[in-house]
Amino acid sequence: MTPFSCENDSVPNRAAAPAAVGVVSVGIVALNEEPALPSLLEDVLKQDFPHERIELLLADSGSTDRTRALMERFAAEHGDEFFDVKVLDNPGRIAAAGINVCLAVYSGDAFVRIDAHSTIPAGFISSCVSVLEEGECVVAGPRPTMAFPETNWTNTLLVAEESAFGSSVADYRFRAEKSYVDSAFHAMMRREVVEAAGLYDERLPRTEDNDYFYRIRMAGYKIRFDGRIFSQQHARASLRRVAKQKYGNGYWVGRTLFIQPKCLKAYHFAPFVFVLGILALVIAGFAASWIPFFACGAAYLLICVALAVRAAAQSPKRCIAFAALPVVFFTIHITYGAGTCVGIARGLFDRLRSR
Repeated sequence: MTPFSCENDSVPNRAAAPAAVGVVSVGIVALNEEPALPSLLEDVLKQDFPHERIELLLADSGSTDRTRALMERFAAEHGDEFFDVKVLDNPGRIAAAGINVCLAVYSGDAFVRIDAHSTIPAGFISSCVSVLEEGECVVAGPRPTMAFPETNWTNTLLVAEESAFGSSVADYRFRAEKSYVDSAFHAMMRREVVEAAGLYDERLPRTEDNDYFYRIRMAGYKIRFDGRIFSQQHARASLRRVAKQKYGNGYWVGRTLFIQPKCLKAYHFAPFVFVLGILALVIAGFAASWIPFFACGAAYLLICVALAVRAAAQSPKRCIAFAALPVVFFTIHITYGAGTCVGIARGLFDRLRSR
């Protein structure tokens, strides 16, 4: 194979003679993903990239359902079709630990992590490889969410999840043009990038990707975003699960401030500021007047309603359940912000205790 380097003095992150990618290692970490895993494994079977050049690493995080059994059955039935299929144990249970289990044994020229509750088209791996072979080192593309299962209520939650107001303005959600970005989803990276960035930080159960892509950038590599690469993730199917996810995300944003603060962006703290604003208005209400509280509350409600109406007008799947969008927006903001408050408080407590 031709010696390859992703760095070039005149054009950063590109090579004069890009090396071909032989074997691609695909890591899938799962914990109790029995409902979603079969469809993803079927997607893997449908890949138009030569199966004999795909190494599939299936890491089970101690599932109590049939997740591991599904992995082992797939390995038994289809192992001979691929370069290799390994079923691995993830005693650390969290995603970062599971990815590290995969990284410890993968043998491909490139590695891509795919979440178990995701969908990939037949050309996903081949598209990633094509962009890599154009001279890139880390490549990814749009990753919108999808309702799973699809009902009026899950479509409503999906609209909130896809909204910049309801979720985030991360590059992987909304970009379509070719560009370089700070982070990505389902990114494929060459072996030299993994060797430069190292293993995932297992202290970060929710912000592990933020940290990893920060370290990739600090190592001198760029992350190429290309619309030819496409995947989808299943949205949470209930408001309770959405709230639990957002609280956890917010909590680990707060904790990450004390571990790797440089990997975070200002928008990660918008819900935190929202919650602080509510607390400040409540204090002002008891101390002086409730007028600011009700005025700001009315303005926020107006924004939520306006964006809900806009979403309904733009969505081909609008239904009466869309009337709940203002409640969904508020639930996302308040749980994420509360999580960040608790995460920061816990981080401060741990720092004081360690002195």
